[in-house]
Amino acid sequence: MTPLTIAVIRARMLGVVNEKALRELGWSRICGELEARARTPMGRERSRSRMPYEDPEAARRQLRLVEEARLLRRHERELPLADAADVRPSLGRAAREGTLEPAELMQVARLIRAGDSARRFCFSQADRAPLHFERAQELSELLPLAQELERAFDPGGKLLDTASALLGELRERARGLHRAVKQRLEEMLKDEKIVAMLRDTYYSVRGDRYVLPVRAEHRSHLPGIVHNASNSGQTLFVEPQTLVELGNQLTIAEAGALEEEQRILHELSGAVGRRAPALEHDVEVLAVLDEAAAGARLADDLDAAAPELGGDRFELRRARHPLLVLQRKPGSVVANDIALPVPAQALIVSGPNAGGKTVTITAVGLCALMARAGLPIPAEAGSRMPLYRTVYTAIGDEGDLARDLSTFTAHLSALKSILEAAGPGTLALIDEIAADTDPREGAAIAVAVLEKLVAAGAEVLITTHLEELKALALADRRFAPASVGFDVERLAPTYRLRLGEVGASSAIEIARRVGLPEDVCARAREILGGSASAVSQAVERLEKERAEAAGARAELAAAREQLERERSALQRERERLRELERQTRAGARSELIDDLQKKRAEVSALIAQLQAAPAMAQAVETQRAIEGAAAAELREQARSGEPEALVEAALAPGARVKHLRLGTEGVVLEVQEGSATVQMGALRSKVPVQDLVPIGRAVRQAGFRKSKAERMERAEQARAAAVQVRIPMVDVRGMRVDEALRAVELELDRATRAGEERVHVLHGHGSGALKAAVREHLQRSPYVGRARPGEQHEGGDATTVVELA
Repeated sequence: MTPLTIAVIRARMLGVVNEKALRELGWSRICGELEARARTPMGRERSRSRMPYEDPEAARRQLRLVEEARLLRRHERELPLADAADVRPSLGRAAREGTLEPAELMQVARLIRAGDSARRFCFSQADRAPLHFERAQELSELLPLAQELERAFDPGGKLLDTASALLGELRERARGLHRAVKQRLEEMLKDEKIVAMLRDTYYSVRGDRYVLPVRAEHRSHLPGIVHNASNSGQTLFVEPQTLVELGNQLTIAEAGALEEEQRILHELSGAVGRRAPALEHDVEVLAVLDEAAAGARLADDLDAAAPELGGDRFELRRARHPLLVLQRKPGSVVANDIALPVPAQALIVSGPNAGGKTVTITAVGLCALMARAGLPIPAEAGSRMPLYRTVYTAIGDEGDLARDLSTFTAHLSALKSILEAAGPGTLALIDEIAADTDPREGAAIAVAVLEKLVAAGAEVLITTHLEELKALALADRRFAPASVGFDVERLAPTYRLRLGEVGASSAIEIARRVGLPEDVCARAREILGGSASAVSQAVERLEKERAEAAGARAELAAAREQLERERSALQRERERLRELERQTRAGARSELIDDLQKKRAEVSALIAQLQAAPAMAQAVETQRAIEGAAAAELREQARSGEPEALVEAALAPGARVKHLRLGTEGVVLEVQEGSATVQMGALRSKVPVQDLVPIGRAVRQAGFRKSKAERMERAEQARAAAVQVRIPMVDVRGMRVDEALRAVELELDRATRAGEERVHVLHGHGSGALKAAVREHLQRSPYVGRARPGEQHEGGDATTVVELA
């Protein structure tokens, strides 16, 4: 790279966060939580040593990688890494031509298998997790090596006899010699002369040699080699002379097998060593992927979101301190909006002790570090966090007697370091600035320090009880005020951050809350009296007004909630009534459909009777039955549609009634059995009682006489319809012979299935060829009982009448 390129890269790089800031913000605890969620040794090591990135692009890339891992978790997909082990020490030895132990070689095989599984998994999720796919492409494909290693060992890590032909031969020879030695020993233990020399009837192994427990006094009676003796010296462990040669052969065979095992292990280690660089890179890639998965689990536990990285000022929506969330239930930590408004460069946080001021500024600091480390932050989506060049802190500075530093001088030393290093792109967090000294002098120092930091281009967050700083936040646009809340009724902090406001310290109320004697608190309030400054008095009034406004807002919210509940209940009731109406209508419609189906069935039965017996008298009777059914249906419909009908009223002289079929109203004059005489306007008529319905209102005196057109329309409606008897006909005129015969055959088939008695075939005269072909076909058809030319009224010789069989 050219010097210019190197200069550009260095200018783009962020600074290193100093150890003091990492310690005071609790960064090691974040790393510990990340480590606890990793699944592999290399992932845990990488998480434990995680530091904020110096390259902004690396931070952005890591954040995207973690978000991909979260997406996979939401789809119940997790990277398969359970068997991956950190084999880098073994790889180093193998690369230097060292021989690895069987357990180490098996770990290498498991690593290769884990890398292959991770590779295939990431390839399958390429659309959903492109960065995972990109990293997985770096994993090597060494399955043949893993298979070679797995073929050489059993599940317990012992070399198999099949690892080499020579190893199998040597081991089989050794097993045969073991059997031979044991057989000879068993025979000796059955010899009464030898048993008499033994301490006990058993044999054992001493120094890889088979021996018998011989009494010391019989040493000269049993020739052999003494390999050991008991503590008392009364028992000697002797290898019988007759077994020495077999024992020597066994030792040689086992030594040969051991030498062959070492040769195989060295050969396999060499194969691993030649691929050590690729395997070491696989370990690194798997560590990166495992760390991203651990970051995803941590983000889900924090209910975190990926912030927008960049910009020149932070804006956190419903932010929570990550360490508080991890040590408590997520919903129990108060979330706050924290932002640095334009054009301010410093946020001055005031309010009561133990109210959350320090938690607020350290939450911002930890979120800044997590953003630089590529981790989602515990805030809502849409939050923004700059990638600060570095972060400086002065939080909880304590004295050091060894260095002759008091608490105040230690604090001043921290401020000095910040002033020397702060500049554009840096974030400074100062807790209780210049507090451990005279308030007036401390305030002067604090104002001077803040002005210098702001002038240097740094962004600053401080906490304070100094009234001069509260006034500065209200008067100077370079500084923005914020306060943590205090409930004056409960005398307790609310932990709610209010931007744009200053807060009272409420020291006396806090003293009472922690148990300071009441008389001491009362005396303190008396001493304070009217000596409080104008700022304190204004803040106190503001707190009271804020509490009153909060109470009013709470009442309004409660009223709005009650209204919403009532609106919801009303909506549910409306929906219930609509559903009831729908069910009622559906039931009525179902009943109406059933009635119509019954009526249709009756009409169909009558039509069937008409078709079965087409005599005129029967047709007239059927027509009357149909009209009667229609009249009954009309009466039923008119009765159901009359809203004022008195269903329970009885017909009696003088009752007001309505004629259901005519729609005319009248008065009953006389009631006979089954009928009634009704006066309807100028007409007096005898009407069947089933056509009358009592009504409760007065009879409308409408004119009875109708116009000629109305009478004609009524007569037309009342006229009986003509009885029609349909005879099926098939018209084949203009068709070719084959088409005509096919049409006739289809009609005959249909008529037979429908139960028809006859079919007319209209073929015309023409040349006579079509007529002859049709009649000849009909003579042969199985459907036809008889076929004849039509009568004059049936169409004459242009028609053939077919009577079906």
